[in-house]
Amino acid sequence: MASDLRRVSRALISVSDKSGLIDFARALAARGVELVSTGGTRKALADAGLAVVDVSDLTGFPEMMDGRVKTLHPKVHGGLLAIRENPEHEAAMLAHNIPQIDLLVVNLYPFEATVARGAAYEDCIENIDIGGPAMIRAAAKNHDDVAVVVDVEDYQTVLAELDAHAGDTRRETRRRLAQKAYARTAAYDAAISNWFAAAIGETTPAYRALGGKLAEAMRYGENPHQSAGFYVTGEKRFGVSTARQVQGKTLSYNNVNDTDAAFELVSEFDASRAAAVAIIKHANPCGVAEGSSLKDAYEKALRCDPVSAFGGIIALNRRLDAAAAAEIVKIFTEVIIAPEADDEAIALIASKKNLRLLVTGGLPDPRAKGLNFRTVAGGFLVQSRDNAVVDDMDLKIVTKRAPDARELADLKFAFRVAKHVKSNAIVYARDLATVGVGAGQMSRVDSSRIAAWKAEEASKAADLPESLARGAVVASDAFFPFADGLLAAAEAGATAVIQPGGSMRDNDVIAAADEAGLAMVFTGHRHFRH
Repeated sequence: MASDLRRVSRALISVSDKSGLIDFARALAARGVELVSTGGTRKALADAGLAVVDVSDLTGFPEMMDGRVKTLHPKVHGGLLAIRENPEHEAAMLAHNIPQIDLLVVNLYPFEATVARGAAYEDCIENIDIGGPAMIRAAAKNHDDVAVVVDVEDYQTVLAELDAHAGDTRRETRRRLAQKAYARTAAYDAAISNWFAAAIGETTPAYRALGGKLAEAMRYGENPHQSAGFYVTGEKRFGVSTARQVQGKTLSYNNVNDTDAAFELVSEFDASRAAAVAIIKHANPCGVAEGSSLKDAYEKALRCDPVSAFGGIIALNRRLDAAAAAEIVKIFTEVIIAPEADDEAIALIASKKNLRLLVTGGLPDPRAKGLNFRTVAGGFLVQSRDNAVVDDMDLKIVTKRAPDARELADLKFAFRVAKHVKSNAIVYARDLATVGVGAGQMSRVDSSRIAAWKAEEASKAADLPESLARGAVVASDAFFPFADGLLAAAEAGATAVIQPGGSMRDNDVIAAADEAGLAMVFTGHRHFRH
């Protein structure tokens, strides 16, 4: 054909998500399109008073095997795959009485939703669609002649196209729809294969797929010359992907990354035990604290590094209340993320029109299993989520002096925070609040010195007579290979240390701790975060 336009005379519709179905089908019928459908979709259309051909009448075969076999038939796939005006294809259609299908509308069995609600293995298997992906791929391959719709959001696009071109679709539109169709089946298969690997305990399958749905196209990535988009995978985990944005500007790439880091950190703190606040800048905490209230926790967290907190991300482990909101809005903040928010708090934040407020509906479980992905040149790394929690660890006191109750509480607090600080990580904490954080240094000694310096600067900003490091405890995300990092903490005034242990020189480090009068605890768990 000289023209790239293709007339839509017949549409095959088979959908699990019936949102907008009746209005869309009625609009197609009003434009003279014959409707063919299956099972529950056919019934819904017929109940709405629409004329619809049952696919069994088209194929001459009934649905069978509990609906597993209904569209896997030459009269369906021939109608989708036949190339228009190809003499051989036209002869085959005529010889076998195969009607052409010009528009395919399919959304797949809800496999991802079935897995997300924790369904049994057998239920997950039954929600793996076979006929749907086969038809989608057939129609997408033959996009020169057939339009394929896999997303409810494209219904209006198709209707507008038909109106603009007297019942035809353009090749440009069909190509866009085909690309989306292949991406949808790829993401669907990725979800199935990753669920299957987890179900059978396969941690390193021979092939690993990753798929997601676009949540937001972003103006740019980490830097203005980089393009970016935010995709959600369907994992049932509270966070940015589940959040409702109450107000504020659109989130940037860096906002999403930092906000996720903040919320994952604050989820380490049990909301039933105490209020907790984390302030994040460039994916690292510049202040974390527990308190009797969110306001109390925020003020303690802010004291750690009030300079870096400017323009930061704030995460809360409880419902945001008015008292905390009133304090937070006193300085410039990019994002606040919380499980919920009071109406009065929302009203207070509304005075800062650019401040984003996200409510997630809950906290992510720090113990939950999951996968982390990271790209490298020519591939990507996959690892299980770091779901080790200090409360579950068998802590071993290795020094002559044991930590007292206050020190032990602070040690556990500091180790929770250190888990979310870029390596090499050193965290000083006192009274369930960070007082100094050293992050991302090539040398653990440098991280220790930076954390001590940060504590001194925070003390000066608070007009305190001595460094907040005096009487603090120290957490290290990995073992001290030498005693120098530990001694730097002791010189700053720290009284106790928590670290994984496991160095060849553990005995030397323990001896140095004893000589300095420090209490030291080994966790047996490392928390590298690169």
